[in-house]
Amino acid sequence: MRPAFHFTPAAGWINDPHGAHHWNGEYHVFFQHLPDRTEWSHEMRWGHVKGPDLLSLAELPIAIAPGDDDGGVWTGSLIVDDEGDARIFYTSTDAPDYDLGRVRVATPDRADWVTWTKGAFVVDTPEFMAHFRDPWVFRDGDGWSMILSGRHRDGAAALVSYRSDDLEVWDREGVALRPEGGAGVPGTRSTLWECPQLFEIDGRHVLVLSGDDEDGRYVGYAVGRWADGRFEADHWGRLTFGGRHYAPTFLRDAQDRPALLFWLQDIRGEGWAGAHSIPYLLALRGDELVLEPHPDLERYRSETDAVASAADIVWAAPPGAQLRVAEVSLRATDDQLLIETPTQTSALPLGGDVRIVVDGPILEIATQRGVFGAQVTASGAVAVTGDTGARVFALARGEGTP
Repeated sequence: MRPAFHFTPAAGWINDPHGAHHWNGEYHVFFQHLPDRTEWSHEMRWGHVKGPDLLSLAELPIAIAPGDDDGGVWTGSLIVDDEGDARIFYTSTDAPDYDLGRVRVATPDRADWVTWTKGAFVVDTPEFMAHFRDPWVFRDGDGWSMILSGRHRDGAAALVSYRSDDLEVWDREGVALRPEGGAGVPGTRSTLWECPQLFEIDGRHVLVLSGDDEDGRYVGYAVGRWADGRFEADHWGRLTFGGRHYAPTFLRDAQDRPALLFWLQDIRGEGWAGAHSIPYLLALRGDELVLEPHPDLERYRSETDAVASAADIVWAAPPGAQLRVAEVSLRATDDQLLIETPTQTSALPLGGDVRIVVDGPILEIATQRGVFGAQVTASGAVAVTGDTGARVFALARGEGTP
């Protein structure tokens, strides 16, 4: 069974979403894709979907493929300039060392963004970087800035910054951020950073990074200050738990609200591998970045006792309460949600109501302070037992929904 509200490819492998943008009344999302295999390989290309919301995305032709001096077309970002013209900045890789990426530009052939033409290479790997990729481009005052992530040759993670007045000539400003140490602080012990996303919420700068430490891969964030090509972090935090959510992309939704869309690792079906999460709205609560499922999900709700194969569950999770959804058990303590699946045990920090979204073989659990994902057995009906205080909404497409 395929999920109904999470994007999965018609065939093949997907990973990082990127280039997400609300444009001319529709959402466009690009992503890493291999349509002819279900395992990761270097020969990545940019897949492309669009739809009226991020829960109703239809697959389009491949946007950018290897060739023309690209061995692989890896993750990057999309911007719309002051004249309303779009540009993609992507990581161009090639043998023998795919870790040393270059940044290349592509522009759309038409206003529908379906086909793209490759242009110039604008940034090469600095001599001090051993891994270099994932350009994130953003408006910065009267010009543009770009940050790229990877690993310094000394073995630590690093971000490198560039500046441009015209989106064509890019000058390196230097190392924007390195791990700061501090045992037990997420985001500060990584040996490799990926998919940097830098944006503002309520006038404050937020940096989201994908990385690794002894606990495995996760998404962390920092709240701080960006100026002159440097990021100074005031507070570090962690967004993902359990290892499924990774490599998110930032976007502004149709109402200009900040949002994230994640890659869900290790989710598989017959002939396909990888999925994208539901979208999440972001906010700041003091120095903490908090998130919640995007309200577009509520358009597909109906409150019923007969739950279908997809459901949105809202649970207050008082201390000591327990809930079982499909084969996943949840137990609340004073400050944590303990989660047990057939393959792992994990925990989420509690904050606000717990939201549990089941969509065929995919389960996502979200508190305001983090997200967890799992693949579950898709039985055709979502079974919910335990705390009767949970509100269960069936999710389905009906009249008036895409």
